[in-house]
Amino acid sequence: MSRTVASGTRHESVIDSPVGPLLLVATEDALTRIDFGGESGGRGETGRAPILALAKRELGDYFRGKLREFTVPLAPEGTAFQRDVWNALLALPFGATTTYGEIAQRIGRPAAVRAVGAANGANPIPIIIPCHRVIGRDGSLTGYGGGIAIKQFLLRLEGVRVREVSDERQPALFDL
Repeated sequence: MSRTVASGTRHESVIDSPVGPLLLVATEDALTRIDFGGESGGRGETGRAPILALAKRELGDYFRGKLREFTVPLAPEGTAFQRDVWNALLALPFGATTTYGEIAQRIGRPAAVRAVGAANGANPIPIIIPCHRVIGRDGSLTGYGGGIAIKQFLLRLEGVRVREVSDERQPALFDL
């Protein structure tokens, strides 16, 4: 299913994916949002935005295991601190993981571990800005906006070995 909605310079498209429907939102120039669950504003079907077409193609390639680095232009809305955190996430290579503390160090704010966690949770473009690659310092899979099952799926897709546990809220990575 693909539905595209244009409203001024805001374009929306709902796509099916292995992690369920995703709502993509873009301006003429950049992707601004991905929402799990794919709920659109539903103002009717009109036109196609080249940015949405690129985002759909790249997400499809990512889910098929053929893309490791996205090139779609991004314009997430957030504070300067949040954008610093999101830029640090964008620097993480495919299949790598990090912790909130490591990100805080990278952005020069070592005491801001909780704020990094909050910024990670506020990421408006999950999957492409890879907040799923952030884990707890003990190796646990901390919360994820799409749910822990989706976080596990994305990490496995990228080749990260995730331990199966009965309590899905706190699976951990294998020691590699």
